[in-house]
Amino acid sequence: MDTRLWMSVLLFIATALMIFVTVLSYRKRHLPVARTMILIMLAAIFYSVGYAFEVLSLSLYDVKLALQIEYLGIPFISTLWLFQVIQFTGTAVRYRKRLALVLFIVPFVIFFLHLTNDWHHLVYERYMRNADASVPLYLTVKGPGYMLHTAYNYFVLLCGILLFIPMYWQALPIVRKQIIILLLGAIAPMLLNLLLWSGMNVDLTPFGFAVSGLAYAWGILRFNLLRLTPLALAKVFQTIRDGVLLLDYENEIVSYNRAAEEVLPELLRTKRYPADMGAVLSDCPELIERIRAASDGDERFAFHRFDGSRNKHYNCSLSFIYDSGEVPIGKMLMFNDITELKENEARLRENARQLSELNAFKDKLFTVVAHDIRDPIALLVSLTELLGEELTAADYEHAELVRELQGQVQSTFHLVENLLDWYRGQKGKVVFRPSGWNLQQVVRQALSLAAAKAGMKQIRMTERIDDMLTVSADKEMLDLILRNLISNAIKFTGIGGVIEIGAALEGDRVMVSVRDNGSGIDEKTSEMLRLEEPFFKFQSTGDDSGDTRFGLVLTREFIRIHGGSLWFDSLPGIGTTFFFTLPGSAGGRIAFDYGEAEAGIG
Repeated sequence: MDTRLWMSVLLFIATALMIFVTVLSYRKRHLPVARTMILIMLAAIFYSVGYAFEVLSLSLYDVKLALQIEYLGIPFISTLWLFQVIQFTGTAVRYRKRLALVLFIVPFVIFFLHLTNDWHHLVYERYMRNADASVPLYLTVKGPGYMLHTAYNYFVLLCGILLFIPMYWQALPIVRKQIIILLLGAIAPMLLNLLLWSGMNVDLTPFGFAVSGLAYAWGILRFNLLRLTPLALAKVFQTIRDGVLLLDYENEIVSYNRAAEEVLPELLRTKRYPADMGAVLSDCPELIERIRAASDGDERFAFHRFDGSRNKHYNCSLSFIYDSGEVPIGKMLMFNDITELKENEARLRENARQLSELNAFKDKLFTVVAHDIRDPIALLVSLTELLGEELTAADYEHAELVRELQGQVQSTFHLVENLLDWYRGQKGKVVFRPSGWNLQQVVRQALSLAAAKAGMKQIRMTERIDDMLTVSADKEMLDLILRNLISNAIKFTGIGGVIEIGAALEGDRVMVSVRDNGSGIDEKTSEMLRLEEPFFKFQSTGDDSGDTRFGLVLTREFIRIHGGSLWFDSLPGIGTTFFFTLPGSAGGRIAFDYGEAEAGIG
């Protein structure tokens, strides 16, 4: 193959590689470094394509035209690379735009000098036919503009390398690889360009961009070259709210962020890093020991120290840093400030202690007061019953007032009883021990106990329950549930009324109903029950509905303990039906030691 032809083919291959890098960079064009990479590759493409046309040129006119294409990129490549290094290292962030204007003065001057070279010959003084070889077709005598541009290019490359050197020694392994790739992309064309000064007539610089294209493509695909620059990594590192300490494999402190300075102010005493951990953190021997004794796995431990008058608490996380292999190359220690959590926890413990003492005092006070009220009221109930019977027998004219007094005392006694039941339930003193019970027998016992009270109002009570229905319930709670519902039904049912208790099996639940034809539930009680609050306050209205409301709330809570629910239907003047559910089945008759209750009491 002709020399001119294979050189042009190689140049077009290099151009294709640079186009590929341009496409990869364009996909990340939202990053400033990627946009600069696109400009570098475009400039190199003009250089490479123009030189390919120069190699294939057959006349001086073609050579000059090819040089014009080359100079669309030649003056700017090195300066664009330096600007990329400035972006990559985070140099001169505040003055970057002004710095860019200064850096590109010389490239633009060289571009316009070459564009007008035929007028002044400052870039190329003259062109001479190459009689010895076909490549290049014409030799050029360089002018002062060309020398200025060459010196400026090497100065720019040297500045970029000097910016990279300190960064390389302080960078993480992944960033070091990115730096090497960027250096390779600049050094390969530069080394080939130096051959021109050794007497070679053929410019091999564009072939160096083939090496640059391969290096950049490898870096983008393998090492995320354009994804997150070290500047961005440094900003992330510095803005982490947790303190971070980086150590190498010899336990020397390599770097730390601002939050770590607040945790360990002694870090500021040392001006140069890496520094020996033992010397820097000599005031924290326990921390040094934990770091040195760490195994290969991640560790978590507590750390605290005094900061003035305040004890600061931290959760520490010590992790090993690995390169591509399995051998650790360093450690990362993170400090998570939990001082406020600890202080809040201490305050909560103190509040809990105070509440515990108050509750203990309240419990003692409640027990004493409740029992001191209950015993005298129980005595009053007995005395009013005896007094009522004597006055009724003697046909005393105020016997009706005594019976009213007796009813009020009994109502108050029932309220105190319910209050004590609720208190024992809240304190956990009512133990939930569910067992299987024959529902018919339990209901009959409850009716038997309420028979005397219903008989005074000539109320007829009946039960319609299958003797095969069984419920799983705590016996004491079930007795209280039935006692409250039956007692309320008697209270609000007029003389000669009817109370009916029924039950039906619905799946794995037994639904029990307590129906009366009394006056119905008053609006206030109905509203409070529908709120479904575990406890509510009520104002005294002068009637005896307060104990009813409290008893119904207590009943509902005991039903919920069983996993059931309580609801009701009520119409004023027609009657009320309470429904509740309990776990149960039609499992057969269970032995029961209670006597059979009368099915009808009139």
